[in-house]
Amino acid sequence: MTTPSNTDTLPQETRIGRTALRVNDLDELTEFYRTVVGLSVLEESETRSVLGDADNPLLVLEGDADAPTRHRSGAGLYHTAFRVPSRAALGDALARIRTHWHLGGASDHWVSEALYLTDPEGNGIEIYRDFPRDEWPRSDDGRVRISTEPLDLDSIEAVATGDTQAPPETDIGHIHLEVSSLDTFRDFYVDTLGFDLQTTVPAAAFVSAGGYHHHIGANTWQHRTAPVNGRGLSWFEVIVPDQDALTAVQSRLESREILVSETDGGFIIHDPDEIEVRIRIDPSAL
Repeated sequence: MTTPSNTDTLPQETRIGRTALRVNDLDELTEFYRTVVGLSVLEESETRSVLGDADNPLLVLEGDADAPTRHRSGAGLYHTAFRVPSRAALGDALARIRTHWHLGGASDHWVSEALYLTDPEGNGIEIYRDFPRDEWPRSDDGRVRISTEPLDLDSIEAVATGDTQAPPETDIGHIHLEVSSLDTFRDFYVDTLGFDLQTTVPAAAFVSAGGYHHHIGANTWQHRTAPVNGRGLSWFEVIVPDQDALTAVQSRLESREILVSETDGGFIIHDPDEIEVRIRIDPSAL
């Protein structure tokens, strides 16, 4: 089996870090992600909340009471995907959703089992658990195959443990974007940043590093035509393992004359839809 690759690819240890949302009602959204998603509040102020599991920050909520509703034509977030480590943890998530909120959908994707919902300000959420990696179906060229099949919710609920918090191993497995063009998405995230294209479905593409089923998804299902705006996605992180990987990405960006703003441990760029992407070295390597 071969793994699809570019000339310049991101290391297999690459992952998604924190996601940040711009919200109107900071208190309501903080309570929602604590109660329904099961995250712990790690930091809290009048303008910002940081939530995660244990000491691992996953979600930043930026309060802005004056932020307008995202325009219907604007690119941005389709969903943030919180990955839990077991089917029992997924059962606990389902129980929290049914107790405190409402389930929007559920799917067996062949590579994962996923629950879908929307927060009080319209931001999409996926909570999922992966099947063992050696069970993922692949095409002849090594790409991961992803489908959407009905999910047996009764069997998931049956293994719930009653835990009201997401377990410590929870992370953000991927982020799914709504973009204005899949061609420009692939040019930026695959040809420039160095992700591999894993699979496509009608009007959507899924890219990853290291053969994962996807770290970033993108779709044009809602025919977005304008840059990101208003409430919703503020920024997200791509975490690379070391300085060499960071330097390689920065070199590719600069060769294409893409503006890079340096920060501690990394840099900030904007994709073709003006979505802010923060690329930084894994904090554990610093």
